[in-house]
Amino acid sequence: MHHGKAGSKLGRTSSHKEAMLRNMVTSIIKHERIRTTDMKAKELRKIADKMITLGKKGGLHARRQALAVVRDKDMVGKLFGELTERYRDRQGGYTRIIKAGYRFGDNAPVSILEYISDEKKKETKAKAKSKTRTRKTKEKE
Repeated sequence: MHHGKAGSKLGRTSSHKEAMLRNMVTSIIKHERIRTTDMKAKELRKIADKMITLGKKGGLHARRQALAVVRDKDMVGKLFGELTERYRDRQGGYTRIIKAGYRFGDNAPVSILEYISDEKKKETKAKAKSKTRTRKTKEKE
């Protein structure tokens, strides 16, 4: 039976998967956008959203819970400061997954996982429109 076994194995041992996801959470807090495979992005989104929720709770216990996952104390500071203020009025859905095609070496589907902000949303749409326009003009030539 497969009861109570949420999440994907990602082809790794449990300790390797946990370490990889902790590193990736630290990276997304630091850079606010990372490029990874679709399955890793879907697994990482769960943890990244939970970190924002911990930041919104505030308090010592929430900070210690975040420190148990995030590997860099400075990033926990950013999480409880800048990111918490950005999402103060939002009730969830702090991340977005954008499909980015396929990886060259093994043709794995690749996505970009990023924290949502209003400015980035406008930039992403503008970039997507400009890419489609350039593709169409290249095809016509």
